[in-house]
Amino acid sequence: MLNQVYATKKSMTQAFIDGQRLPLTVLTVDPHVVIRNKSIEKDGYSSVVLSVGTKKTHEVISVETLEAKSEINLSEILVPGAIVDATATSKGKGTSGVMKRWNFAGGPRTHGQSDRERAPGSIGRGTTPGRVLPGTHMAGHMGNTSTHIRNLKIHSFDPSTGTLQITGCIPGGRGATTLITISKLNK
Repeated sequence: MLNQVYATKKSMTQAFIDGQRLPLTVLTVDPHVVIRNKSIEKDGYSSVVLSVGTKKTHEVISVETLEAKSEINLSEILVPGAIVDATATSKGKGTSGVMKRWNFAGGPRTHGQSDRERAPGSIGRGTTPGRVLPGTHMAGHMGNTSTHIRNLKIHSFDPSTGTLQITGCIPGGRGATTLITISKLNK
């Protein structure tokens, strides 16, 4: 049985259970149809190529071979109460300064510091080593990276509409493709 499903993020909502508020991410799961199987003998690894929705194709690692042109039963995989991991691309925030990107405190607003409030300050030492070391926190591009969130729980799944609700927040904006993986903690 497959343990990975592709979904599209729609929105965020909430539910109240026993007086506690649960944040929920609403996703849409399109039908998954097997296009072909890849084998170790032919391709060097074992996987299943899926057609998700109308145009998208994705590859999922699988030990078993599935019949071509068959549709995956998503209600067997997405069981309410199961623990899942979510992988998606986070929202891009463009170029950010050190205060927003790395939570720097900034300089003082007095004592002649008229234009240095949001500056990073010193970034390196003097003669030795005489250069800026790799990995120094500086301004730069923020977001738009693959982000992995673990230990989320499936709240509900409606197979007729393909609506999936997962507790917690999943990275990315509306319309982002998300890989939902059934966690090994379920066993």
